[in-house]
Amino acid sequence: MAAVRVSSRSGLPSLLIYLGIGVAIGQDGIGVSFNDVGLTQIIGYAALVVILAEGGLGTKWHEIKPALPAAAVLSTVGVAISVGVTAAAAHYLAGVEWRQALIIGAVVSSTDAAAVFSVLRSVPLPARLTGVLEAESGFNDAPVVILVVAFSAAGPVDDWYVLMGRIALELAIGAAAGLAIGMLGAYGLRHVALPASGLYPIAVMAIAMTAYAAGALAHGSGFLAVYLAALVLGNAKLPHWPATRGFAEGLGWIAQIGMFVLLGLLVTPHELGDDIVPALVVGLVLTMVARPLSVFLGLAPFRTPWREKTLLSWAGLRGAVPIVLATIPMVAGVTDSRRIFNIVFVLVIVYTLVQGPTLPWLARRLRLGENEPEDLGIESAPLERLRGHLLSVAIPEGSKMHGVEVSELRLPAGAAVTLVVRDGSSFVPSPSTVLRQGDELLVVATDPVRDATERRLRAVGEGGKLAGWLGTASAAPAGASAAGPSTAASAAAKWGAKWGLVKRKQVK
Repeated sequence: MAAVRVSSRSGLPSLLIYLGIGVAIGQDGIGVSFNDVGLTQIIGYAALVVILAEGGLGTKWHEIKPALPAAAVLSTVGVAISVGVTAAAAHYLAGVEWRQALIIGAVVSSTDAAAVFSVLRSVPLPARLTGVLEAESGFNDAPVVILVVAFSAAGPVDDWYVLMGRIALELAIGAAAGLAIGMLGAYGLRHVALPASGLYPIAVMAIAMTAYAAGALAHGSGFLAVYLAALVLGNAKLPHWPATRGFAEGLGWIAQIGMFVLLGLLVTPHELGDDIVPALVVGLVLTMVARPLSVFLGLAPFRTPWREKTLLSWAGLRGAVPIVLATIPMVAGVTDSRRIFNIVFVLVIVYTLVQGPTLPWLARRLRLGENEPEDLGIESAPLERLRGHLLSVAIPEGSKMHGVEVSELRLPAGAAVTLVVRDGSSFVPSPSTVLRQGDELLVVATDPVRDATERRLRAVGEGGKLAGWLGTASAAPAGASAAGPSTAASAAAKWGAKWGLVKRKQVK
């Protein structure tokens, strides 16, 4: 718990502190001897599954949807470019044999979901950049694992087109398994009432684990399957969602702590001396050449501004994933596999120390994230017997709901603001109560208008009291929630015009 506080204050990804704890407990510290690479790999895989599930559950579909094409390119074409450039640097600059160089290039070309999610919590980036980084870190584990296993296998490496075909097939199988199980699980949880609310978080995580198992058993990518299944579940508006999200976040922390401490135990610091310089050289090429090249070439078709490409290049954080993947050649008995592990370990530590704390500074220098209002925080607690919902709404800094009167929210019939918490005290608002940044609202909505109420609240948060008049998406006036898109738009226009005439008469 103290490590979490230190990491949040310093801006460092918490993985560094947990790795340090493992090293302090190990042979060169307290003296605990641990050399079970196979066990480390198994626990590391299990922890990665939990971390990907937690990341998928917390990813918002409306943010990630526009970023999917760019993230898909970065996690395939971008990974291939990064592997080639980094492997060449390891071979020609660090004197590593080609097979080992390719393994190093593949291992360090994957951005780490845990590190990315951890840093993004403290860096207010635009939603489009956050979506690209989250999706890329969730997607690129799958092709990298396939490459590392192929390069570590005994015998000659398959031709490049065979590898590309295997990657495409495994990704397709994993995606199909993850989406199918996620949709089936969401449908079941919405239609089957479990006997206790505490079972919903367990059921959601169990469905995500099932997706990994199904993808792996079908010879597909289990990592992609679990991320997509969790993404579907996280955006399905399931019952008791706040409890589920908190449960998944707690499991994610346990997985990170256990995995990083175990990886720290596995390393022996006094053996790292000869591998520090090669690690620094390979890491420098990876950070300053391979990653920027993969980003700028991969995103060329998307006309992404150069500022965003620069930030994406610097935000390719490495973490536990490369270190866990570095155990694959050790288990497979690849020559010089211990040296591969040491180079990867030093590279991750040094360049995470450089990139993590400087990412917020770079975002400010590039003027990214400035004046970006936070998403309106809405949590729902279902009142199953009463066929209603309690919506907890937090008004963040920069939201255009600031200065709007309660009556100007124009919530659908069947929804009302019943309580406002401001500066530590609560009160029942009147129609003329003016909402402010930092307020927390308690909104009661009947079951039929729950979705329309949330859409309306988000629309006001984005467009202010005139939301729905000026083209703000998702705004729907009262009574229009059940209509189709054209009907709702027509009703909004007529209703808004009528209200505007009334206001003009009052002004006169």
